[in-house]
Amino acid sequence: MPIYEYQCGKCGYEFEVLHRTASDTPKTCPQCGARKPVKGFSAFAVSARDPSPQCQACPTAASSCASGQCGAGGCPYSG
Repeated sequence: MPIYEYQCGKCGYEFEVLHRTASDTPKTCPQCGARKPVKGFSAFAVSARDPSPQCQACPTAASSCASGQCGAGGCPYSG
């Protein structure tokens, strides 16, 4: 189910809508009630990188991922 971004042509309010069906297109702006918000372009990100074996062995991301190979940037779960 895609999430689409919309912007109101009257007040400029930006909002997102989860489209489950084609009828989920918003008819009005949720902020000011103006008709026909404009659908914007949405950027998205996808990560296909596998976590390192070191990280899979960590009991929690906060406890031991900060040391070893994971602490050197190999762990996709550490900020």
